[in-house]
Amino acid sequence: MSDPLAPPPGSPADTAATFLEGLVIRATGSWYDVQAGEQVIPSKVRGRFRLEESETTSPVVVGDRVTIRLNEDGTGLITEIHPRRNELKRRAAGRRVGLVHVLAANIDAAWVVQSIRLPKINPGFIDRFLVMAERDELPAGIVFNKLDLMKPADRDAVFFLRDLYAGLGYPVLMTSVKTGEGLDAFAAALRGRVSVVAGPSGVGKSSLLNAVEPGLNLRIGEVSRKTKKGRHTTTYAALYPLSSGGFVVDTPGLREFGLVDLEPAELGHYFVEFRPFLPACHFPDCTHDHEPGCAVKEAVARDEITPERYESYLNILYSLHLGEKDVGR
Repeated sequence: MSDPLAPPPGSPADTAATFLEGLVIRATGSWYDVQAGEQVIPSKVRGRFRLEESETTSPVVVGDRVTIRLNEDGTGLITEIHPRRNELKRRAAGRRVGLVHVLAANIDAAWVVQSIRLPKINPGFIDRFLVMAERDELPAGIVFNKLDLMKPADRDAVFFLRDLYAGLGYPVLMTSVKTGEGLDAFAAALRGRVSVVAGPSGVGKSSLLNAVEPGLNLRIGEVSRKTKKGRHTTTYAALYPLSSGGFVVDTPGLREFGLVDLEPAELGHYFVEFRPFLPACHFPDCTHDHEPGCAVKEAVARDEITPERYESYLNILYSLHLGEKDVGR
């Protein structure tokens, strides 16, 4: 289908137009801010991209390299989306099964943020995030924030999770904006890289970024006393430069992290501790649930895989069998 916004090929409007390459630094719905040199140009996207990318919530995301055609009013029209090196994605919220929400593209690291309290740590969310990061070969890490809220009753559970994920090879940071603990380590982890920071509302993503880069002045909100969950303050994804070098993507709070482009038999490959045992399973398409001769289940029985992670795996596997209609949180 032809693009109604595009001039006929070879027309004077096409040949005389000014085209620029740039980086998408903000996505607010139908408009995208594109950094082209020193300019930030508010731009729209050609209709044909939306038709071609009907299985995604948006054809253009923060971190995309694009070509824009300048309009007379100073806005732009995105005419080309350059190939992506990678992307961090999840199943889009809502009833439409299979719709993909890409959080950011062309990134070097993905960090999932959880808070010790208000809201409490959700290991299922962490595991789903890590699976999608492993699926797209993205280096991932975990930030446990609001360390100042930790009570004696929390310590065993919090440090168990810290040691569990660190033992699997994931960088784990413990931070507090209030006390300053861990902020230097978080800043160092972001330095010189393009990183995306994601997590549920209220875990303190924007507060953390304000603390390591005070000039950002990102909006922050309070956690609801009634629900113990955060309220959305970041309403769109945006890419910010860091004075120490690198960029960071701040994302809106996510209530869930549904999986996409993943079959049940593939899931075990993205639990890193399962990998040494996979070749020894009797069936090549073993789902490590009910099959006999499963080396993963035998490793769980020998405590070489923690029961907590195995139970999380089974929960995710069940939701994949359901087609992610009932996404775990």
